[in-house]
Amino acid sequence: MTFSSEGFPLTAAVSPRVQVVETTDSTNADVIRHVIDAPDEWPHLSLLLTNDQRAGRGRLDRTWVTPPGSALAVSIAVDASALPVAARGWIPLIAGAAMTRAIAAQLAGSVHTATLKWPNDVLLDGAKICGILAEVVPGQPEIVVIGSGVNTRMASVDLPVSTATSFAAAGLTCDEDRLLADYLGALDEQLKALGAAGGDAAASGVLAEVEALCSTLGSDVAVSLPNGDTLWGRAQRIDPDGRLVVVQDSEFESVVSAGDVEHVRSRPASSGR
Repeated sequence: MTFSSEGFPLTAAVSPRVQVVETTDSTNADVIRHVIDAPDEWPHLSLLLTNDQRAGRGRLDRTWVTPPGSALAVSIAVDASALPVAARGWIPLIAGAAMTRAIAAQLAGSVHTATLKWPNDVLLDGAKICGILAEVVPGQPEIVVIGSGVNTRMASVDLPVSTATSFAAAGLTCDEDRLLADYLGALDEQLKALGAAGGDAAASGVLAEVEALCSTLGSDVAVSLPNGDTLWGRAQRIDPDGRLVVVQDSEFESVVSAGDVEHVRSRPASSGR
């Protein structure tokens, strides 16, 4: 069932299409299907959202289910045609930074903090409050669908892992309309900056924006790599391609393009793989 976007006037002022559904298995799958079926009806920054996503998907093909009404799931169609193909790897990081800024705006005047964990998880007081998944539309490589899941009203007892949190668990209330409007604005701003700079993340200011929000940098980390190995070291910087540079034993650098990052308090004496 599709509902009116009247409850999201701020979002509708930024997005050309705001489609609200009562429930769905996956907002990303829905938007990808809609873009394939009717691309002209889903221009840049069009979105679909729900508070009841039944089969959410994340990186590494993970799935999860949240209690109805406890989380906001939203997927946005992004036109990446202005970006060189080599620069499109920055889109997930830009989305993570934009959502970090949007969540931080919700925390104004409080003691709480929002930071980015590389590549695009958003942390509230060090615990995960939002995950993001970006997918290219099959057959339309210039269109990327960015899905986000924000834990809004989820009670502490319903949090999936001890490292997760929600606005409610932190004693906060989320203005979902303002959150989405801020997110869309920041997302579009950074995408346009990257395009105007010909895909150069440093020249556009995108690299500095992401690094400024990223609490992974300077932290000791354990990175679970796609091949099953674990890389221990200190996250030093993000390179021009958006990859995480990890220093081992204060000397050896490893560049990570994909992996699950865990912030750790200490690392083994020998920090090799």
